[in-house]
Amino acid sequence: MDKKNAMRAGAVAAGTTLMMLLMSSPALALTRDDGDDPGSGLSVMDTIGLYVVAPIALFAVIVGLVMVLDKSKKTV
Repeated sequence: MDKKNAMRAGAVAAGTTLMMLLMSSPALALTRDDGDDPGSGLSVMDTIGLYVVAPIALFAVIVGLVMVLDKSKKTV
């Protein structure tokens, strides 16, 4: 890709990102809705367990099941 096309692609990407940021409405996170009842927050250990340890453990279980239940012949 030559320099002119790279500059054009960068300008289009930057322009698109800028327009999306300018045209989007605020999240209004401080405005509470009727019936809104958020629970208590997660602790650091809860967060790490839920988003780090649990996926790794699930992956390990799936890999273990695939390895144990593999019916293909072993080649030596």
